[in-house]
Amino acid sequence: MPSYLDHNATTRVDPRVLEAMLPYLSGPYGNASSLHRYGRAARDAVEQARAQVARLVNAQPGEILWTSGGTESNNLALKGSTDRAAPTRLLYGVTEHPAVMEAAESLKERGWQVEPVAVDAEGLIDWPAFERQLAAGPVRLVALMRANNETGVIQDVGRAAPLVHAAGAWLHVDAVQAAGKIPVDFEALQADLMSLSSHKIYGPKGIGALAVKSHVELTPLHHGGAQERGLRGGTENVASIVGFGVAAELALQELDERAARALELRQRLEQGLRVLPGIRIFGAGAERLPNTLQFALAGYDGEALLMQLDRKGFAVSSGSACASGLGEPSHVLIGMGLDRDTAKGAIRVSLGKDNTAAEVDQFLQALGSFAAP
Repeated sequence: MPSYLDHNATTRVDPRVLEAMLPYLSGPYGNASSLHRYGRAARDAVEQARAQVARLVNAQPGEILWTSGGTESNNLALKGSTDRAAPTRLLYGVTEHPAVMEAAESLKERGWQVEPVAVDAEGLIDWPAFERQLAAGPVRLVALMRANNETGVIQDVGRAAPLVHAAGAWLHVDAVQAAGKIPVDFEALQADLMSLSSHKIYGPKGIGALAVKSHVELTPLHHGGAQERGLRGGTENVASIVGFGVAAELALQELDERAARALELRQRLEQGLRVLPGIRIFGAGAERLPNTLQFALAGYDGEALLMQLDRKGFAVSSGSACASGLGEPSHVLIGMGLDRDTAKGAIRVSLGKDNTAAEVDQFLQALGSFAAP
């Protein structure tokens, strides 16, 4: 029986989520911007989901904007919040998701000075260096992820927020991988913007959200529609929004149970890996997402090992799904100071709420056949 161990790439839609979506795929079909009863029914569903997603991250419903997913949310946050400002500096973590990195780098064309924030060997912010960066001149925006999608390393963005605000900048937090796996609190983290995505928490693909504080001025990426307070035009995808809302509600209700179970399985996996020869676990000294473990097996290219594991029935990843197939080593691991050969050997296992101890043991047995001296 194949084992899916790639839940940071995407998750299956929870049957309870699908059940909530189906009526909006086959029944009520009004445009949520229409004023008649069909439109009002759709609008009610959209606003209920907005409240559900807001509760997941302790935001206000009015702070939630619908997007097509984490990539759009990150692009809207970085490009939208800098559009009306005179170009100065933008800082982003060197281990950020490509959707943040590439959005930030694109701003160079508009005259922005874009600088990566260094991390240490565990993938954690280099705080003295970061503070020197903030003090070096005007900064408009700092983008730091809550948890890394490859290593699972959790950043202390709450510590960063007062430093960022004291420098006169806004803080954007990519919480796509963190929300639903660990507690995420938009208010307590003092973030100004936060990206979220449905398909990482057993909701449908193609729907996400950006939480935005009222003081942040955003320029929309899409023009031609007044939806989402004029900040994200386009007819609302009601069924997917409903699905995201239910997925968020379930993630909040089951957060402790899911996290405890994932951590138990990850620790079982980690213990098994440590007895195999040639294994190196990345970010092992840092606090990590309970479901995520990234490692390398000496002498193996990550993508080659991935394909061999796939033939044995195990779906894992060699890094970010959004950067796969490029043939390049993980920029996350390079940012942590690893050499290219070691970084190219990376394999990521990301566990889900339905994985079992038996699957972990079977994976270790399969991997052991490659690690044997």
